[in-house]
Amino acid sequence: MRRLALSFMLAVLAAGPAAAEQDLLLGADMSSPAMTKAEMSRADVEAMIKAADGKPVDLHDKSLSGLDLSGLNLRGVNLRTARLNKVNLRGADLSGANLEQAWFLKADLSGAKLADAKMFGITARDANLSGADLSRSMPIGDFKGANMSGATLVDLKGGADIKNQSMGLMRAVFTSVNLSGAKLRGANLGRSRLEYADLKDADLTDVVLMGSDLSGANLTGATVTGADFKNVDVSGARLIDLKGQAEAKDWAERVNVDRAVTQATN
Repeated sequence: MRRLALSFMLAVLAAGPAAAEQDLLLGADMSSPAMTKAEMSRADVEAMIKAADGKPVDLHDKSLSGLDLSGLNLRGVNLRTARLNKVNLRGADLSGANLEQAWFLKADLSGAKLADAKMFGITARDANLSGADLSRSMPIGDFKGANMSGATLVDLKGGADIKNQSMGLMRAVFTSVNLSGAKLRGANLGRSRLEYADLKDADLTDVVLMGSDLSGANLTGATVTGADFKNVDVSGARLIDLKGQAEAKDWAERVNVDRAVTQATN
């Protein structure tokens, strides 16, 4: 099941806008116990943390869905391919964690520490990451519908690696994500999916957006000083009251400029 689900994930991450409706969730039985039940308790996890004596805990491929793991110290934890759907990790420390190919559907990660986390192939649709710290993390995964309002994503590495032919189209999928007030200074979101994202009042200083899809996104009041807009699709995007627009890079190289909204309407 995990192998099939991963194949769908890779298809979604590599797909262009024309394939946006392809649903990776078709690759897994979302009603199965493996996706909805936990095989361990919070007490079991706490016991593993204590036994590890400060070393990273190995929870790879575990079913932990629905657990309350809020506030735990899980620095460097290995959660590769684990299922954590609807888990409560509010305020938890997952700095440097391996979250590759893990499932976080509707998980609560608000205020969590995720700096330097590895997130290749992660599925975090409709997750709550409000106020979380994802600095320097690599979220090459599906965050469609997630709440990242007020989150810190400084130096995020979510752009496609165009130097790697086998992975050059893998990207962050932030379709319909709430990034209002988020701090993205210096983030790499080149060729990422940001359709209908809410970037109101977000800090996009020096963000690499080259080749990304911002169609329908709301950038009202966002700071775009030094942001790279080369070949960015802004069809239907709200580009109103932008701060630092004169200092944005390749502003004239945007795509579908005539379809963007540049003035507020009553």
